[in-house]
Amino acid sequence: MIYIIGIFLLVIIFFAPQWWVTYIMQRYSKTINSLPGTGGELAQHLIDEYQLPVTLETTEQGDHYDPQNKTVCLSSANFNGKSLTAIAIAAHEVGHAVQDFRQEDLLLLRSKMVQHSQRFAKLGAGIIFIAPLLSLLTHSPHLSIFIALIGFLSMASSVVVQFINLPVEFDASFNKALPLLKAGNYVTKYDLIAVRQVLLAAALTYVAAALAGLLNVWRWIALLKR
Repeated sequence: MIYIIGIFLLVIIFFAPQWWVTYIMQRYSKTINSLPGTGGELAQHLIDEYQLPVTLETTEQGDHYDPQNKTVCLSSANFNGKSLTAIAIAAHEVGHAVQDFRQEDLLLLRSKMVQHSQRFAKLGAGIIFIAPLLSLLTHSPHLSIFIALIGFLSMASSVVVQFINLPVEFDASFNKALPLLKAGNYVTKYDLIAVRQVLLAAALTYVAAALAGLLNVWRWIALLKR
């Protein structure tokens, strides 16, 4: 019974943030005709208003800001959507563009670490994949464990990046996007309550990713123990 309760609590801890984020995004994705424009139109307006040297485009790879190509990328749903979710997400991603324009340290650090962690993650996956083969060829289980440990640590680096990313996301939501929306009166005071929830969900997306990464690391720890 205790084992079942423990598993249930772990499921809640690891997956509840993602469920909540999905719920909030969907809840406020309904079309509101009284809004002055779509998410894409708001994003372009903010880019022009604050003279940000970035471009805007739609993507099927999720809403994000690409600091290398200086591009605000919005999903088609949020680019064309006239909803509180579309407005909030558009402002959030423009918030990242503002961070980049101001050369803020946290965003620069995140960009560098993301590049390195992606390489480490690929290297780690490759090392873990060949570790059993090397063990068979060399007849040395210690070598296999050592290589697998290196691979595990390289994969765990991506989890560290996700947690470092949290201050960047909260800053983009509440120190950049929210003031932009308030200053331009793009939403009513009543709608600001919902917009705050969407902006919080946008920031917590990376909490969900970090927890999923921790779960994956835990699985590799269990594998290594075997």
